[in-house]
Amino acid sequence: MPDVSPGPLTTRAPGALSAIRVCDLSGQLAGAGATRFLAAFGAEVIRIEDPVDQGRWDIIRGGPPYVDGRQGNDLGGAFNNHNVEKLGVTLNLRTARGRELLERLVAVSDVVTENFSAGVMERLGFGYARLRELREDVVYVSNSGFGHTGPYVRYKTFGPIVQAVSGLTFLSGLPGRPPAGWGYSYMDHMGGNVMATAILAALVHRNRTGEGQWVDMACAEAAVGFTGPGLLDATVNGRPQRTAGPRHSNRDERGEWAPHGIYPAAGEDRWVALACRCDDEWRRIAELIDEPWTADFSAAAARLAEQDRLDGLVGGWTRRRGRDETVKALQAAGVPADRVATPQDRVDDDPATAGWGLWPEVEHTAMGRVRVDGVPAHLSETDWRIERGGPCLGEHNERVFCGLLGLRRDELAELAEEGVV
Repeated sequence: MPDVSPGPLTTRAPGALSAIRVCDLSGQLAGAGATRFLAAFGAEVIRIEDPVDQGRWDIIRGGPPYVDGRQGNDLGGAFNNHNVEKLGVTLNLRTARGRELLERLVAVSDVVTENFSAGVMERLGFGYARLRELREDVVYVSNSGFGHTGPYVRYKTFGPIVQAVSGLTFLSGLPGRPPAGWGYSYMDHMGGNVMATAILAALVHRNRTGEGQWVDMACAEAAVGFTGPGLLDATVNGRPQRTAGPRHSNRDERGEWAPHGIYPAAGEDRWVALACRCDDEWRRIAELIDEPWTADFSAAAARLAEQDRLDGLVGGWTRRRGRDETVKALQAAGVPADRVATPQDRVDDDPATAGWGLWPEVEHTAMGRVRVDGVPAHLSETDWRIERGGPCLGEHNERVFCGLLGLRRDELAELAEEGVV
C-alpha cells in the first residue's frame, strides 16, 4: 500500500473533498447518485465501466432524455446528470490484466463504491478482504437492495420494489385506488443520499483512527427508516399507519385539519395545495369563496365529518379560478396554500430557484452545453462546483491509466485492442 496516493488528475480549484479519490464501480442512480454528490464537492471519482457490453449494465447510459433528439450510448441525459464531474474509464474484469489494473486503482484510492447485488464483488475477486490486502485503510461501501446478511440476501431489486417491501408505498394512495407510491424510483434517489452519508461517516472515522471499514448498506433498511413516526406508532402503540377506512394520502392523517389536500384549478393539469388548520382559517377561506354552503362547515367537527363533500365543494370553487390567482388570494388571507409546481414552474419560471443555482450548465463532450441538477446546499467556504458533464464511455482511459498508473500510450493501445480497456 502506498504511503501517499498520487496527486489528483484534475486542475479544478480545491473543494471540501478534494483530498479524496473514489474508485467507483456503482451505477444506475442508487450508487451513481452518491458519488455524484462527492464529485460535486471536489472528490476525484473514477467511474469504471465494462468495455465489452459498452457500459450497458447501467441501463440509463444511453437512455432518455436526449438533446436535440440525438441518441446513442454517450448521449443519455439521465446518465450525464448522474455522473457529472466524474472521470470515466473502461475495464474488462473478465481478464487478468483488467483485474490487475483494478487492483492498482484500489491501491491508490481512498474509497471503493459499488451497488451490485450481494456477492458480485466476491465473485469478481474483490470482496472486502481482498480490498484490504490492496489498501489496508480502504473505505468500502456496498449498496444493495437487502444487504449482505439476512434472509433476503439473495434477492435483487430496484427502487420501486424497495419502496413496496419497506412499507413506504402503502403510505401513499387515494380511496378506491391501490397504494400509489410516487411514480418514480424514490428510493434510488434516497438510497444514493444515504450511501453518500455512509461514505462520509466512514471517512471521518478513518481520519480519526486510521482504520478503514466495510459499510454494508441495504436500501430496504434505509427505506424502512423513512417510514418515520408512523412505523414507531404502529410498533409501540399498536396503532395502524393510517386510520381505519380508505387511505387518502392528501388528508391530514391525524384527523385535525380540514380541508387538507390538492384541489384542481382552471386549465390543464393545474392544482392548488391547501391546508386549513383551524376555524379562523376556515372563516378566511369562506370569505374568499363567498358562497352560502361555507356556513355548514364553520366548525372543525363538521369539516372533519364530511370531508368528501367538503373537498368536492372546495374543488368546485378552485376549478373555476386560475391556479396562481387562487394561491395569491389564499396566501394574502393568511391561509397555508401554494401551487402544485410543474417542472417548468420550478426550473424556468421561479427566480428564487434560479438564484439559488440549482440548475448549473455543464460541458459534455458529445452533447455540448447541458443543464443538470445542482446540489440543494451551499457551503460558504468550500461550495460545490459542477462544470464538467458525465464521461463518455472510456473517455478518460489515457488520463487515468497513463497519468495515474503510469502506463505507456502504446501499452494502453494494445490493451484496448485486446479488449482489456
